[in-house]
Amino acid sequence: MNYNLITILGPTATGKTKLAAYLAYHFNGEIISADSRQVYKYMDIGTGKDYDDYICRERKIPYHLIDIIEPTEEYNLFQFHHDFQRAYSDIISRDKFPFLAGGTGLYLSSVIQKYDLHKAQFTEERISQLKKLSLDSLRNILVDLKPKQHNVTDLEDKGRIIKAIIVAESEAEPLNNDVEIKSLNIGNRFDRDIIKSRITERLRKRLESGMIEEVKKLLDMGVTHEKLRFFGLEYKYLSLYLQGKLSYNDMYQKLNSAIHKFAKRQMTWFRKMEREGVPINWFGGNDYEKIRKFIEMKLGENETPAW
Repeated sequence: MNYNLITILGPTATGKTKLAAYLAYHFNGEIISADSRQVYKYMDIGTGKDYDDYICRERKIPYHLIDIIEPTEEYNLFQFHHDFQRAYSDIISRDKFPFLAGGTGLYLSSVIQKYDLHKAQFTEERISQLKKLSLDSLRNILVDLKPKQHNVTDLEDKGRIIKAIIVAESEAEPLNNDVEIKSLNIGNRFDRDIIKSRITERLRKRLESGMIEEVKKLLDMGVTHEKLRFFGLEYKYLSLYLQGKLSYNDMYQKLNSAIHKFAKRQMTWFRKMEREGVPINWFGGNDYEKIRKFIEMKLGENETPAW
């Protein structure tokens, strides 16, 4: 198979970015982020933008789809897929090898499993029609169109429901992919107890590094507590803490537990991908050289250049 993308995936706190940077260094590559929160500016500590992880042997590895929109703006799967295609085309146009790295399962699947995405038609007429309906009516329409909701927040906000309905109703042509993606998928993981320890230690360091102050600055910029809840995890629980709804200790304990559960959900998603026929080659979190040699072998099997 002529691989033209290498995807690094795995649960949170397994060092995906650092591994991707190491591999991109060795294979003359650049990294495309598949993280639904790192697209937002000013959300650095809470989303884990460890910029130093993009430096390998004193060389900064170029990255894409990080810090591209304001935290007050909306970002969705369709926008990610569009931005991915643009970044991918840019990378290969300069004879670099693209690496996709992140833990947002929906974003990863949309590329690897070639989701059939449609561009929504946001006409004023349709928006006006939907605005006249009650919240319950809108919920019923959306659930009828799309019974399985990826994001339950779509059912809590009227504006978000309207957008979701229009996307689901859209009959536009699918978004064209300029390149047929053939991804070599590398899974990065540790034993469960090690991941738990890494999550807890990372949370402690982030709180000590100013994560609370980061959320305060977002609030000062006009980001609402409702939007912070939408961002989830760190931002949701720090929002509750800053509103006085949780003590510091309760916030820490609940957030730590929520991140552990999130890591489990990520692994559930990846196992689902495997059941659906996506091959994922799993390695231990520190097997850098082993992974590099495995990729060398796989890329060496390419009969022709990947593009």
